[in-house]
Amino acid sequence: MDPSSSGIQEPFDLIRLSLSERVFVKLRGDRELTGVLHAYDGHMNLILSDVEETIMIVDPIEGGMDGHGTVKVAKRKMEMLFVRGDGVILVSPPSRT
Repeated sequence: MDPSSSGIQEPFDLIRLSLSERVFVKLRGDRELTGVLHAYDGHMNLILSDVEETIMIVDPIEGGMDGHGTVKVAKRKMEMLFVRGDGVILVSPPSRT
């Protein structure tokens, strides 16, 4: 499919087409969000509703190699969330089939 035929010519067009859709957002600090995108700006600040946050917590093993340990997953839900853009690594729109 030709990207220009779907109205995507620059990166923010993909975000614009995802308004009012459920998106996946990867943040710094091993955090991930899924929620409905309501607004965004040029700094990638986002307003999301019906949000589920997933936090990966790595407990290092004593005397073990760096980067190894047990991983715990914590989840929480929020009704509405403002995400500051400088923490955003990736925004994935819903899959379109």
